Amino acid sequence: MSVNEVDIIVVDVKAVHRGFRVSGLLGISVENGKDEEIGTIDDLIVDRERVGRIAFAVIEVGGFLGIGGRLVAIEYDSLQIERGDDDFRVILPGATKEALKSLPAFEYAS
Repeated sequence: MSVNEVDIIVVDVKAVHRGFRVSGLLGISVENGKDEEIGTIDDLIVDRERVGRIAFAVIEVGGFLGIGGRLVAIEYDSLQIERGDDDFRVILPGATKEALKSLPAFEYAS
């Protein structure tokens, strides 16, 4: 068995800080651009073929405190993330709760 060496690349930590932590996105409210909450991010799905690229966001619509909500999947690229001074907002432009509820339900594979 051979051991493959991995090149260690030094990254610019300032560039890393410009990104968003996935853990900071989970559970955050999703708005529609009119300051109306339309759901929350339940999970982010990484593309298997282009590893490292987030392909989908799983949004919980309806319910209260994680109970009775419905999960739907949308393309991650359709979300807009805006950074504020101390936090950020996630926006799905033009969406409504009703439109999201009309999407096919998403269920996690077991």
